[in-house]
Amino acid sequence: MQRLVNKRILLGVTGGIAAYKSADLVRRLQDAGAEVRVVMTQGACEFITPLTMQALSGHPVHTDLLDPRAEAAMGHIELARWADLVLIAPASANFLARLAYGHGNDLLTTLCLATGAPVAIAPAMNQQMWADQATQKNQLILQEKGIHIFGPGAGSQACGEVGPGRMQDPAEIIQQAAEVFDYDLLTGKHLVITAGPTREPIDPVRYLTNKSSGKMGFALAQVAAEAGARVTLIAGPVALDTPNRVHRIDVVRAEDMHEASLQAVEEGCDIFIATAAVADYRPTVTADHKIKKSTEEIHLTLVKNPDIIAAVADHAKRPFTVGFAAETQDVIEYAQAKLKGKKLDMIATNDVSGTNVGFNSDNNALTVIWPGGHKVLPLASKAQIAKQLIELIAIRQS
Repeated sequence: MQRLVNKRILLGVTGGIAAYKSADLVRRLQDAGAEVRVVMTQGACEFITPLTMQALSGHPVHTDLLDPRAEAAMGHIELARWADLVLIAPASANFLARLAYGHGNDLLTTLCLATGAPVAIAPAMNQQMWADQATQKNQLILQEKGIHIFGPGAGSQACGEVGPGRMQDPAEIIQQAAEVFDYDLLTGKHLVITAGPTREPIDPVRYLTNKSSGKMGFALAQVAAEAGARVTLIAGPVALDTPNRVHRIDVVRAEDMHEASLQAVEEGCDIFIATAAVADYRPTVTADHKIKKSTEEIHLTLVKNPDIIAAVADHAKRPFTVGFAAETQDVIEYAQAKLKGKKLDMIATNDVSGTNVGFNSDNNALTVIWPGGHKVLPLASKAQIAKQLIELIAIRQS
């Protein structure tokens, strides 16, 4: 069931007594780690209210193709793009017929036409309707189109008849929905990634910081999410958009990042990747007001910041711990010393003395070191480097 972690499921509900099962299906999909949004046909609204589905999913329920509030931003197209899987449960005989012949006369059929995601249906109808020649032809057409058909099940029906046609139980549907997705490298894992610089305030308008842009950490977060992981990104002050499906925690000071990191480890994570360029020192005193330019010199007394990666590696709930070392000389030697001294599982190091890699650059080149081995990741985009590094981490951590 871990394949549903972080997946976006668009649940379509059509008219039929089996619509009551859709409420349970929403909750079970969420329990499996999926995010769920609901689209209901007018017929479905006669059996279960949109308010019920909204309360369960935590999102507004969509019922109309031409909703002025949503269509100002082409809402039906956005929903189609949002989904990783469009799941229609229950799917009535009427809906099967319209889907088979490419109708787009309501919101749900339009979404099925507009999405690039897999589509799955869980039929629910009277056993004679399911056995009818037209319905059987329609379901064959749908199979030829690559649409997944879950069921139907057989047994007693609301009409009193017995036979195939009843909607499968939610647990069965969820299992089949999970099988639609490939098993990704990090499916079911929780990754915590630190990224960007920290700022150590001197006074209300000045601070100590560094040149880190956060691009490497954000690229890793995006790749990890795409590999099926649940990702928590602890970010210093950066001007970057949050990657899709990533939970972001914004911090400013090294002490803030230290606290957020240890809390995430305490709550449970499998892999911790420290890409952040954390300030080693902070002023012992932060002025309450802007320091005036009254003398030729100003003296700051600095104190060491907490060592985040060492604290994580020494934690009782220690995850697989990956450090980063940005150096300007003796790069490999410093990295190996840090790997051993901080008891890390892996370290990625690079030379930031140039301008073509590292801070603020869109490219990077890394040497990844672990006890008993290493691998060079040659110059490439940070997105490409992130993919290679996540693959290495997944192999070493498993």
